Amino acid sequence: MTQMIFVNLPVKDLEASKAFWTKLGYSFNPQFTDENAACLVFSDTIFAMLLTEEFFKTFTKKELADASGSTETIIALSAESRAEVDELVDAALSSGGFASNEPQEYGEWMYSRSFQDPDHHLWEVVWMDVEKMQAQQGQG
Repeated sequence: MTQMIFVNLPVKDLEASKAFWTKLGYSFNPQFTDENAACLVFSDTIFAMLLTEEFFKTFTKKELADASGSTETIIALSAESRAEVDELVDAALSSGGFASNEPQEYGEWMYSRSFQDPDHHLWEVVWMDVEKMQAQQGQG
């Protein structure tokens, strides 16, 4: 069986979170989606479980971080091109997301931008050309 990853994130308003990610072109697995949780699908092996804060609290004894004032994680998504990085971040910003860091340029081989979702979780979108990176570093 192929290993999968499920990132679990608390959200204040599940329906608003679902609407945000739907506007960005993503879908949800209905088998794992109900009034407490939504399974956001990034690929066949990568998912984010968006859990209402109350439901999320049933999985931990720790206090929840307030992502609007502190950072609990930065989640990075790969992109096929620089243009796809810009498209996804621009769509996030126009769909209710918040600006995060300035775009990052790493020569001709890597480019990234970031945004915060409606619950202020940090998302980084990264394009990387590994062949150019290795050539620049003398490894190609």
